[in-house]
Amino acid sequence: MPNAAPKRIVIWGTGFVGRMVIAELANHPGFELVGVGVSNPDKVGRDAGEIAGLAAPLGVLATDDVDALIALQPDALVHYGPTAAHAEDNIALISRFLRAGIDVCSTAMTPWVWPQMKLNPPNWITPIEEACAEGGASCFTTGIDPGFANDLFPMTLMGLCSEVRTVRASELLDYTNYEGDYEFEMGIGREPEFRPLLENPDILIFAWGATVFMMAHAAGIELDDVTTTWDKWVTPTERKTAKGVIAPGNVAAVRFTINGIYQGETRIQLEHVNRIGTDAAPDWPSGNDDDVYRVDIEGTPSIFQETAFRFTDGSGRDAATAGCLATGPRALNAVPAVNDLPPGWVTPLDLPLIPGVGTIR
Repeated sequence: MPNAAPKRIVIWGTGFVGRMVIAELANHPGFELVGVGVSNPDKVGRDAGEIAGLAAPLGVLATDDVDALIALQPDALVHYGPTAAHAEDNIALISRFLRAGIDVCSTAMTPWVWPQMKLNPPNWITPIEEACAEGGASCFTTGIDPGFANDLFPMTLMGLCSEVRTVRASELLDYTNYEGDYEFEMGIGREPEFRPLLENPDILIFAWGATVFMMAHAAGIELDDVTTTWDKWVTPTERKTAKGVIAPGNVAAVRFTINGIYQGETRIQLEHVNRIGTDAAPDWPSGNDDDVYRVDIEGTPSIFQETAFRFTDGSGRDAATAGCLATGPRALNAVPAVNDLPPGWVTPLDLPLIPGVGTIR
């Protein structure tokens, strides 16, 4: 609806993704930034434009006063908060907005991509359901991985097939310039004997397996089992990264899969290949282009698709940064659709096509 009033938005979180989204909102006709929430006391009172690195202020000051943000009565909270490692804080914050009748679109809490996943603990689910019911509000969680590269992309392509024998969604990325957390979680940069957090199958499935269960549900099947694999590649040479140097003999690439088993075979698979340097682990899968998300469907017909996120604005920002930015607008652009849906959980299966009102201007 081109002539509709802009959606009034509060953003919580001014980390890597949140800062980029704030910068993009400065001239967006579909959204009005009315509030910015932060947990870092050093950011309280600073202009959102300054935090986002803009040359001019936006006239919106960051605050940690949740009640003040709720009092703005925005159309939605767009939440770029921390990961599920901070579940209690995320649940407490998001619940307050939902109880006040404010819809939430978030990139945190990746197990919420499919809240019906039985691995979600009740104390992560019940407070949100109760808050949605009390406030008549809705809650949607997205991301790239898990998220739209693992659900929207493959499920859309599955809808073009008469039969799907296997479907695999892969993240094939060079982490050389990536500054996110991966040492403790994935073991990159660590000695090969180190067992990272996500190498534990239960933790890996819980953290990133929600889309496997969602795709099975969407296809009308119930999985027999979900399994994982985990492989490491040790570098023979020193490798420089944005976070420092990986010494020879340490892990410089990981490959893992989450496998949905149906009738004794892997039918749905998520795959990650994350490298430090495009020449790392040369025998492992790569895309036709570097830094891509890939979908492979063996079926009738078979379909192979690669998606690359890039900046072509001369800024020099890399593919990983472009992918992180794409995560942000997926949550933001969903706001009008989420506003129109009944109260409760919202998943990609509930959303209509979201082409991005106001993106062409």
